[in-house]
Amino acid sequence: MNRTLIAATAIALAAWAFLSSGVAAEKAVKLPPPAQDLVATAPTETAVFAGGCFWGLQAVFQHTRGVLNAVSGYAGGDPGSARYELVGSGRTGHAESVQVTYDPRQVSYGTLLQVYFSVAHDPTTLNRQGPDHGTQYRSAVFYRDAEQQRVTERYIAQLDAAKVFPARIVTQVSPLAAFYPAEAYHQDYATLHPESPYIAAFDRPKIANLKATMPQVYRDQPVLVSATRRN
Repeated sequence: MNRTLIAATAIALAAWAFLSSGVAAEKAVKLPPPAQDLVATAPTETAVFAGGCFWGLQAVFQHTRGVLNAVSGYAGGDPGSARYELVGSGRTGHAESVQVTYDPRQVSYGTLLQVYFSVAHDPTTLNRQGPDHGTQYRSAVFYRDAEQQRVTERYIAQLDAAKVFPARIVTQVSPLAAFYPAEAYHQDYATLHPESPYIAAFDRPKIANLKATMPQVYRDQPVLVSATRRN
């Protein structure tokens, strides 16, 4: 199956899921910032988040001030299975993820966590976001070092203790073995396909929630993978 056909199939399946599910997009939850944050010393840092379809997750971080690049991809499995048609089976160990490269002078790791838990997805649903089901859609933070692990775990404990969600957070906190960028047709998807029923129902509301809930970090013009590759 060629990539064009795979892309067409993915679009059709996403639209079908939207039209048949009757599931509403999750609402943002206004959250306190982390009580402890990461002290970054490098000019750029990276973080990897998973939480449902990577189209919407990527779009949220592309609209976050201080983010230099946000790439859709796969994390949690082996390199040989990091392909969309295999990850979709839910048996590869991979989660649809986004690797965020950011300027810590403009946005901290803790603030990215706040965006992730507040706006980007619902961290209380196990292996499901909106109409998408399976372990490939699980909520997970893939940490690069012990400091990312510490800040993430303490923030989850902080949010659970404050009972800001109606249920406990189920987000996995796992070491990052590797991140594998997704196929080109998945990059910048929400920006390139605003007419998609799926994007309109489940992803554009996330961007609107970011603007309403965390206006201090929202930016109107997204930073796109396609533009980054040209520079």
